[in-house]
Amino acid sequence: MKLLMHTCCAPCSVYCIDKLRGEDIEPTLFWFNPNIHPYQEYRARRDCLKEYAASINIKAIFEENYGLKDFCKNVVENLDTRCQDYCYPVRLEETAKFAKENGFDAITTTLLVSPYQKHDIIHNLGERIAKEYGLKFIYRDFREGFREGQAKARELGLYMQKYCGCIFSEEDRYLRHNKK
Repeated sequence: MKLLMHTCCAPCSVYCIDKLRGEDIEPTLFWFNPNIHPYQEYRARRDCLKEYAASINIKAIFEENYGLKDFCKNVVENLDTRCQDYCYPVRLEETAKFAKENGFDAITTTLLVSPYQKHDIIHNLGERIAKEYGLKFIYRDFREGFREGQAKARELGLYMQKYCGCIFSEEDRYLRHNKK
């Protein structure tokens, strides 16, 4: 099976890659994250993933699209549902499109490792989008290894972000912190 794995960042990829390799599945990483802002954050996550991929000898494809304007246009009306209405679909759609055009059989995403993401929505979107492109969606509930992957990422000295990715998730982080 040729698997293309949408990858949001190096720390989230650690457990996913280890788990898939343990099943004799060698994913190809796919960076497409036009929801990550500001640019310094986008660059830090992208560059860390490039270095990590090279260090573990895994193929990675980087689709460069900072995407601030498109992101803002697509989420401004529905900030509370931005993840399910824009961030998840745009990334999974681009992953499926690239996979179909480049001979992959299946897709998955590192978003499935995070206990902070809307897991059922990602799973359902992944299934639907993969089917539209004639691909298989490889579903794994990677959340069981979230802490293990984060610990390994820290040991490796990987850049550890403090929020999901978009500027509004960073604002949410500050608001939650200030309430404490």
